[in-house]
Amino acid sequence: MAQSRHPRAHPRASARAAACTAAAVLLAVPAAVGWSSPAVAAGAPGPPSAAVLTLPAADGPADPEAAKAQIEKNWTAFFDPKTPTDKKAELLQHGDLLKALLDGFSTGAEAAKASAVVTGVTFTSPTEAEVTYDLKVGDETVLPGSKGTVVLEDGVWKVSLKTLCSLVELSGAEAPPLLC
Repeated sequence: MAQSRHPRAHPRASARAAACTAAAVLLAVPAAVGWSSPAVAAGAPGPPSAAVLTLPAADGPADPEAAKAQIEKNWTAFFDPKTPTDKKAELLQHGDLLKALLDGFSTGAEAAKASAVVTGVTFTSPTEAEVTYDLKVGDETVLPGSKGTVVLEDGVWKVSLKTLCSLVELSGAEAPPLLC
């Protein structure tokens, strides 16, 4: 009885074909996606390990130190009673729509003495962070270790609406229903 051959490729040939296909796919990824490879740039095939994918950090911005400095500066200015309402609106998420509410926060003897000191910033994404701060009235810390959030909006780190709503709630005032 004659033995028939099965039309199956040799295992090494299959593995070699799979490796070549994977290398071709990796080398065909456009540079616009963030891949760079000296071999690809020169037009010559290179090993897949020569390619490098550059992505922003999943848990923070590309330059965390600069972002942290801007967050601290903007947070402090937002809570500074000397900061004009128009400037505070620029430092609040969707602040251009909330100038009347910000004006209401600025009135009163305690508001004139309020301030905030940032004690920590923890990035939760490239466009959001949690801020730990002490809320002060004059020299007295009235809310130590408070938590709030900031969002990156139009290239500026801003106090989030969520934080503003929490503060409105703490003050006992009623926030506009569509706001919070």
